Amino acid sequence: MSTTTPATADTPAPEFLENAGFRRFTVDEYHQMIRAGILIDGEPIELLEGWMVKKMSHGTPHDNSMDAFEGLLPALLPPEWFMRCQRAITLSDSEPEPDYAIVRGPRGRYRNDHPTPPDIGFITEFSVSSLRIDRVGKGRIYARAGIPVYWVVNVVDKVIEVYTQPSGRGDSAAYAKRDDYAIGTSVPVTLDGNTVGTIAVADVMG
Repeated sequence: MSTTTPATADTPAPEFLENAGFRRFTVDEYHQMIRAGILIDGEPIELLEGWMVKKMSHGTPHDNSMDAFEGLLPALLPPEWFMRCQRAITLSDSEPEPDYAIVRGPRGRYRNDHPTPPDIGFITEFSVSSLRIDRVGKGRIYARAGIPVYWVVNVVDKVIEVYTQPSGRGDSAAYAKRDDYAIGTSVPVTLDGNTVGTIAVADVMG
C-alpha cells in the first residue's frame, strides 16, 4: 500500500509533489507570466492542475524512441491532421507540453492560441523515469479533458500502453480502458474513431 501523502486543495497530487511549485495558478495567470517575461520561452515548466511543475530531463533511450516515432507517424496521418512535438496544449486547469499531440489542421489555426481538447486526436508521452507521472497524473489530466486516446510509450518495459474511454471528473477522472502492445505487435493509430494505420512496437523501441 502506498504511503504517499494524499493531495488536498493546496497540495499537488502525489505524482507531481516533488517537482511542483509553491502555489496554484490559473491558466490565465500562467499566460500573464509568460507575456510579462517572468517565465521565458524554453523554461522547463508545465502547468499541471494549477501547479507549475518542473519537466523531467530526457535520456538517450527516451529520445531515440521519440526519433523513431517521429519518422513513422506523419506518413499515416490524414491531410487534416498534423503532429506537434513538446508544444503546449491548453486545458481547463493545465497547460502541459506532451511529447506529441496529434491535432487538427491547418497549422495556421494555432498562430494565436494553443490547441484545446476539441482540436486533439490523441496524445503521446514517452516514459523512462516519468512513468508514474505519465500513467496516473497526466492520465487523469488528459481523461478529465476528454482526450479520446492517450499513449504512454513505456520505454523501460518496451510496451506501448494505449488508454481510451476517458470518464469521470476532478480527481476521479481516468481512462476506463487500457490496452498494452508489446514487441511483436502493432498499435492501431485511431483518429475520430477511425483506424488510419498501425505502428509496430519494435520499430519505436529499436
